[in-house]
Amino acid sequence: MSPRRKTIRLAAAGAAVMLSGLLAAMSGAVPAASASAASAASAASAPVQQIEGSGSTWAQNAVNDWIGNVQSTEGVDVTFNGDGSAAGRTDFAQGTVDFAVSDIGYQGSRYGGNDSSARPYAYLPITAGGTSFPYNIVVGGKRILNLRLSGKVLAEIFTNQITNWDNPQITANNNGHALPSLPIVTVVPSEGSGTTAMFTQYLSFEFPSIWKSFNGGSSTWTEYWPRQGSDQVAQDGSTQVMNYISSAAANGSIGFDEYSYPKSYKFPVVQMENAAGYYVLPSEYNDAVALTQAVINTNKSSPDYLLQNLDNVYGYTDPRTYPLSSYSYTIMPTSASDEAMKKSGNPAFPAKAQALAQFLDFSICQGQETIGPIGYSALPVNLVEAGFAQIEKIKAVAPAVQISALNINTCHNPTFVAGDPSANHLAQVAPEPPQCDKNGFGPCVGDLDANGNGGQGSTTASGSGPPPTSSTSGSGGSGGGSGSTKSTGGKQTVNPVTGQAESAGSGSGGSATATASVLPAGQGGDLAIVLAVLAVILLLAALVAPPVLARYWSGRLGRRP
Repeated sequence: MSPRRKTIRLAAAGAAVMLSGLLAAMSGAVPAASASAASAASAASAPVQQIEGSGSTWAQNAVNDWIGNVQSTEGVDVTFNGDGSAAGRTDFAQGTVDFAVSDIGYQGSRYGGNDSSARPYAYLPITAGGTSFPYNIVVGGKRILNLRLSGKVLAEIFTNQITNWDNPQITANNNGHALPSLPIVTVVPSEGSGTTAMFTQYLSFEFPSIWKSFNGGSSTWTEYWPRQGSDQVAQDGSTQVMNYISSAAANGSIGFDEYSYPKSYKFPVVQMENAAGYYVLPSEYNDAVALTQAVINTNKSSPDYLLQNLDNVYGYTDPRTYPLSSYSYTIMPTSASDEAMKKSGNPAFPAKAQALAQFLDFSICQGQETIGPIGYSALPVNLVEAGFAQIEKIKAVAPAVQISALNINTCHNPTFVAGDPSANHLAQVAPEPPQCDKNGFGPCVGDLDANGNGGQGSTTASGSGPPPTSSTSGSGGSGGGSGSTKSTGGKQTVNPVTGQAESAGSGSGGSATATASVLPAGQGGDLAIVLAVLAVILLLAALVAPPVLARYWSGRLGRRP
């Protein structure tokens, strides 16, 4: 091949490589080197049978994170269908999946049917997190980021008693700053949802009369939301809830979802008031603090062993508490004659049982290290140890299963640290909320990352009322960066409508400057547009340049003496 023709082909190849790189950046594709490394790791692992699970969308983002990691590191192949907690329990009982994930246990005849399982099982806690309230409020082309709501106001919003964002109770929650007249559209799950169960358990315990009047005269909780009214929209699954809320046409909407979903969409969630009078976000730290008050069933002979009671969480007076924190559970088989486990073909060494044991071990150990940054919170040491004992039940019915790695001292879980596994590290290092997040102060400047700013989420700003005096500093949490914040007395505060510092009226001395707490609607899409334009240009170059260059060099070669 002539040098000139070789140059033409190299130019075309280079354009193609650049184009593929841009397309990968736009789609979030895994780099080839990473994919190769994952494949190599998988190939090096001993082959195990694929296992299938279904259930909770509340926990699904955590489960999917573990599935990707355990496949690349241990060669364990897992699939999971997020069809809701109720469907997952049914799938498990019918033997169509190897395991299920549910935010609550089997309910018997609670819903008029038979929510139970003749297939022997055990519950194993796998993750903690917070049920959050993502919202879409855009005013003057700018998105509101620092909305604060009490539990009572949230109860009245979702039971259709508060129907407009200019409601005086919402204004009071935001320290006198009124939102404009804008109808509220509530977005709720349509399926049997553990997310619904978590929210209605809270409503049933904290606001029984409000909930009873909406729930057909019954004050008991449910996982099937009793949707009412034209301004209450039902969506199937957590992703669809967020798809609706995040759409441009959904201005004024609010829903409830595990925090990982709005976090992945880069959407704000409500700062929820706790029993201490602070408006807090569902950070991994605030969830960990709250769940120190969860009451766990420790009766090993109970069918509900390890399930949670959250009554004490709701009213916990630690200022760092996020009230709607909870756990989610795997439902795992425990019988030597389990038909799904025996499908691996070798009763003496069921490969599915090996895969399940490895996956669960990974989930409650190494897997806990990666879920904080995506919107969950790690399990405390007592539940990890209890989880180990549950995994041992797999080995008891399949003795050839290898689970020798069950060791709390080698478990990379951020809730406990080496040398002091008994302490709840996340709860210990959880920062106190800034005073501008307290009722009667602020509001603070909003933040899209609850773990940002050292776990405080919002950035401290001055507020009206008694002069704040708190001052905090420290390194940022995931995505938060490092830095210090300080709260000072003064008569300026952050308007949740404009995001700008403004006068709060006479009566308070001092002054301060606050950073804007809003983003232009749709911010973050500019990069994708630029990349798309560049991709088109490179595509045209890859198509047009080679024939043009060929004609050029052919002409040059034809004119040579």
